[in-house]
Amino acid sequence: MNDISAWVWWLVGAAALGIPLVVTAMPEFGMLAVGAVAAAVVAGLGFDAVIQVLAFVVVSVALIAVVRPIAARHDRQRPRLATGVDALKGKQAVVMERVDGTGGRIKLAGEIWSARSLDTGRAYEVGQEVDVVDIEGATAIVI
Repeated sequence: MNDISAWVWWLVGAAALGIPLVVTAMPEFGMLAVGAVAAAVVAGLGFDAVIQVLAFVVVSVALIAVVRPIAARHDRQRPRLATGVDALKGKQAVVMERVDGTGGRIKLAGEIWSARSLDTGRAYEVGQEVDVVDIEGATAIVI
């Protein structure tokens, strides 16, 4: 054990911190692993154990203090570009087969979709334009 340099132990610690990072997807473990790599560099330069631990703590805390709030802010932001089914909500479609509360067909974004009326008592005839208010599975809900 005494034959192994301190920088190797710090790299082993960094790798050990990488395991829970992958398993739990908690980025804090990655930041601690980067701190351990910084301590390994300091140890490789020949500094003593106190400076190594100090480098580990300073780099880890700095990363957590700076990167974590930025990541949290990005996590709270909604995507600006609607994709998939969300992009179809609010679009106009043309009735291909009569649409009522039980079903029908529309042409939406160049594709034929099954559809039903939001108001079950309302029916839309072939050729009418309708607005898509929601998508439930493969069925567009229209008004």
